[in-house]
Amino acid sequence: MNHRIILIVRSLSARRLLPQLSLWLLVALLPLQAASAAVQGDTVYVAEFGLKPYSYRNATPLLRQAIEACRERKAQVLVFEPGRYDIWPEDAERREWFISNTSTEAECPSKVKTIGMLLEDMENLTVEGNGASLTFHGKMITIAVAHSSNITLSNLHIDFERPGMSEMTYAAHDASGTTVRFHRDVRYDIDGEGRIHLYGEGWRANHYHCIEYAPETERSAYSNGWSVLVASRAEEVEPGLVRFATPADFSPCIGHVLSVRDIIRDHVGVFLYESSDVTLHNVNVHYMHGLGIVSQYTRNVTMQNVNCRPREGSGRLIASSADFMHFSGCSGKVSILDCTFAGAHDDPVNVHGTNLRAVDRTADDCLVLRFMHGQSYGFQAFWEGDTVAFVRAETMERLDNAVVRNVRRISDRLVEVSFDRKVPEWFAIGLDCVENITCTPELEIRRCHFSRTNTRGTLVTTPRRVVIADNVYCKTGMSAILIEGDAEGWYESGPVCDVLIENNTFIDCAYGGGPSRAVIALNPSNRVVDANHPVHRNVRVLGNRFITSGNPLLYAKSTAGLCFENNDVIVGSADGNILTDDASTKAAFADREWTKVEKSSPMFITEGCRRPSIRDNRQAR
Repeated sequence: MNHRIILIVRSLSARRLLPQLSLWLLVALLPLQAASAAVQGDTVYVAEFGLKPYSYRNATPLLRQAIEACRERKAQVLVFEPGRYDIWPEDAERREWFISNTSTEAECPSKVKTIGMLLEDMENLTVEGNGASLTFHGKMITIAVAHSSNITLSNLHIDFERPGMSEMTYAAHDASGTTVRFHRDVRYDIDGEGRIHLYGEGWRANHYHCIEYAPETERSAYSNGWSVLVASRAEEVEPGLVRFATPADFSPCIGHVLSVRDIIRDHVGVFLYESSDVTLHNVNVHYMHGLGIVSQYTRNVTMQNVNCRPREGSGRLIASSADFMHFSGCSGKVSILDCTFAGAHDDPVNVHGTNLRAVDRTADDCLVLRFMHGQSYGFQAFWEGDTVAFVRAETMERLDNAVVRNVRRISDRLVEVSFDRKVPEWFAIGLDCVENITCTPELEIRRCHFSRTNTRGTLVTTPRRVVIADNVYCKTGMSAILIEGDAEGWYESGPVCDVLIENNTFIDCAYGGGPSRAVIALNPSNRVVDANHPVHRNVRVLGNRFITSGNPLLYAKSTAGLCFENNDVIVGSADGNILTDDASTKAAFADREWTKVEKSSPMFITEGCRRPSIRDNRQAR
């Protein structure tokens, strides 16, 4: 009820003036107030539209109605009751979106995406989940925020009924073949010729990628195990237990787990698209199909207590078929705070822009630019008024800047951009690139835990301030932190200018690869390496703790202002094993005798770095 009405009624009653009028006013004005609340109410409950938990029916059409009501009423909160809600592709929204780092024209010709929950052209809205579990079916983007501002997703669980990842454990092996136990969520079929097929709700896996996990070491590695199994004749022993007639030279490790996915990234997990001030708070992501949470050309993104890991008790190892969080062309500030990452088939965090190569000069101040990597193209990469850098590909240097005057899309791959000045004389058509400097974010990663990935922990290429502090990186197969930047390959820009890596713990990282197998690597793609022309600048690695199996701590190429100081390292642990939990790691560094680690130690590899400061580092005896 309107508080002004209440006060008027109370006032009349208190003075004993016209008590009957008081009652009449109350009764007469209630319908008007109810109508007003329906129009101006700041909260919408999904239950108003018949959307109830545990119905196990398709919530999609009712959810669309609730979101539309938020738009019409200008509501500030959309509220779920606790419980499970099932979302199917039928009746879902669809949009044609080109999403960075996903699929080529051949891999996925159609860029039409299915979206389970779409918040589009909205502002000032919080989705309050109250712990609700959104269970998705088939292949789709779970939640998308597009062309919106000040949006918060809070207290939600995101999962799939049938994850796109198939997990299985080697159960037995002898001379006649191999027996595999499939996870209970896997759906498979064996055809009349004895060939096994992995399938889901409306899909079948066709292009396999396999990673093998060793429980005894908690390490992961690329594997050809599924390639052998899928080519062998299969026979079901009992539901979930399959015997394969594997070749005589096949020697699997009993107890090891294979995780198998289709490599085609036709959707992503969550999509934040050309929006601003978006927050995910207390969100638990238990599986994502495709690339993961992709933030594309979005300004100010906060990930607070976002836990990307399998649902407790699910028995799964993997929670995403590629990255967990991928930021492409973002701006403002990206904050990743108090998050957990466990079980990605690719990098947990990747922050970058996109270099476009110049393929033609149509005027003194105008270039035709091309998206070069097969899986990144079609999206808008420049806007009028943006500041860009002209990048010399051979050295990866940003040598000149300009402001965008006009942008004209030629095709999915080509765009014509004019500038407020002439293109520099040194700029080489067919080789050099243009980078959008406006669409680069400041980055903060604090108090996060990274584990169970066979790739990197964090990739960073942004020229603005970067702080990576108070985190734990545990058993990343490649470098825990990789700062790259390239004008070939993925064309992910670009040089960094201000990076602080401080007070982190690195446990058994880079056991399987990465640039020179270093825990922290700076590896730009420049072909011309000259200490007087560095790519990266001002990278400080201070006061961290490393537990390694003996691989290098640092690989740095073409970096000026490099400091690696006051870090402690333990090669292995007292009993010869690598520690994996926070408590034992802290205990391992206490009450130790230390010896100085010299700059000349093989723990440090530098190439083309100008006067690096590597000092005051210690190794436990």
